[in-house]
Amino acid sequence: MTAKVLRTARGPAGSRILGIGVYRPARVVDNEEVCARIDSSDAWIRRRSGIVSRRFAGDEETVVTMAAEAAVKALAHSGIDPADVGMVLLASMSHLEQAPTAAPRVAHLIGSHAAAATDIGAACAGFCYALALADSLVRSGSVGHVLVIGAEKMSDIIDPEDRGTAFIFGDGAGAAVVGPAETAGIGPVVWGADGQRHGLIAHDRSWLDTRERTGPWPVLRMAGPEVFRWATRQVPETARQALDAAGLESSDLAAFIPHQANARIVDSAAKALDLAPHTAVARDIVESGNTSAASIPLAIDSLLSQGAVASGGHALLVGFGAGLVHAAQVVTLP
Repeated sequence: MTAKVLRTARGPAGSRILGIGVYRPARVVDNEEVCARIDSSDAWIRRRSGIVSRRFAGDEETVVTMAAEAAVKALAHSGIDPADVGMVLLASMSHLEQAPTAAPRVAHLIGSHAAAATDIGAACAGFCYALALADSLVRSGSVGHVLVIGAEKMSDIIDPEDRGTAFIFGDGAGAAVVGPAETAGIGPVVWGADGQRHGLIAHDRSWLDTRERTGPWPVLRMAGPEVFRWATRQVPETARQALDAAGLESSDLAAFIPHQANARIVDSAAKALDLAPHTAVARDIVESGNTSAASIPLAIDSLLSQGAVASGGHALLVGFGAGLVHAAQVVTLP
């Protein structure tokens, strides 16, 4: 007896970002406040990172609630009903519960009760990873619309007295609705990982230490100089490959939107790519700090709201961070 051939779903020719939404906590924390607990200064922080301020979430602002707020705004911007969302992908490295994951709760809060939902653990590259998965899900015909979210409460996992990380990170959330398109609005992803160097950005101890009451709360530590050297090499390389995969030149870009890790990394990558004068470079790092998986959607929103870029332009997104992981793709701005 001949086995039957499996039926496969058929999707649209392409996908695109239909809308963006963000959530920024109300509390603004300037460098002077951070420096009260570390041996540093406002001038040093600005010179080394470009950061002037960041936002810290309050007790009632969690990864889940911030993600839901950003998602609601993204749905409104896109004009998509929550019931039409088939998948919620939430990228985060600061959600403190392994089970249940955050995404199902977000789907419930926003009214996407029939949607599948899962978390993505790719640190600061999480939004780009999730966006690539969303593109594939839509184009395969598996779902009609995907909600991609990056949400972080980094203030929960950093040591406010650690001079190497306390001034860098901030909290917030950003979301994008991905849906079908007649032509590609999300280019091929270029991604990778280097697990050999996993220790460069990592928690300083196991959660088991806390369980056994033998150690303090695990916090994130970073080997700053080593990460800087890796990022200034990896980001331009991955970015060039993403441009080539999309069939574009750097002069075709309306915007360059890398993960907002450090202003010096952003500027170094922009210089290496030899961007055209008309290409807007995201620098949301100045007022938001490093918000990990949330940084790219927050930066997209910032450029769009400021009128620095127009709808329909090509933007190069590059995520990179703990793992070490990296990912890049070119998208058409909503």
